[in-house]
Amino acid sequence: MTVSVAFIEYDGTRREIDGQEGSSAMEVASNNGVPGIDAECGGACACATCHVYVGEEWINELDPPSDNELSMLEFAANRQENSRLSCQIKLSPKISGIELTTPEFQF
Repeated sequence: MTVSVAFIEYDGTRREIDGQEGSSAMEVASNNGVPGIDAECGGACACATCHVYVGEEWINELDPPSDNELSMLEFAANRQENSRLSCQIKLSPKISGIELTTPEFQF
């Protein structure tokens, strides 16, 4: 099943992309050339270069961040309350349509 993800660049450019259920938002972004998702560690939750801001209406639909993700987010530039690592956002039908905004730059 495909799940829709809207990636919004810091300048407002919006890209709506369908990804496969079970894949991560980072994989969808990387496979589709979304600017602002560097993903240097390849999705191992070890770098924080796939940092995104989750749309407020979606934040409670996600599983809470793990201790490891919270630790990595400490390195994210411009961290906010709705910051997450896109490698830790697994696509599922309940989040189809989720909006993820990329920061101006990754740390």
